[in-house]
Amino acid sequence: MSVVAARLKELGIELPVAAIPVANYAPFCRAGALLFVSGQLPLGAGGKLAPGHIGRLGEGVEFQAGVDAARLCAINLIAQARAALENLDLILRVVRLGGFFNASPAFADMPRAMNGASDLMVEVFGERGRHARTTVGVSHLPLGAIAEVEAIFEIA
Repeated sequence: MSVVAARLKELGIELPVAAIPVANYAPFCRAGALLFVSGQLPLGAGGKLAPGHIGRLGEGVEFQAGVDAARLCAINLIAQARAALENLDLILRVVRLGGFFNASPAFADMPRAMNGASDLMVEVFGERGRHARTTVGVSHLPLGAIAEVEAIFEIA
């Protein structure tokens, strides 16, 4: 068992099957020593949006739902990386995360909500999981999701 797979097991995280694209794009693309993973939604079992992860932060959707959605997006990013690489130990570093939140203009806690994804990367990859990131609010996300997160990984 790989080191990362063992860490996921220790955290009680079972990676889902990587989601298939819902439009004309690749779920991941390798360019040299970088693996770009397309934005992942907070999809749960069966590839459906997880309960409580639809809507708009600050408009009937609570802050914790944003944290939880970002964390689930990060789990789905790791699932895509596994589909691309098979062995997650090939990830040398999480380089960057980009987070998008469906949020009202008055909602100002997006950076803290994005910590749901950032914290998971550090929990799974340790210091190699510390990354640069961008977090932005948007007026709509696919399928009405609260969050979408994309990643760039440095790979061996």
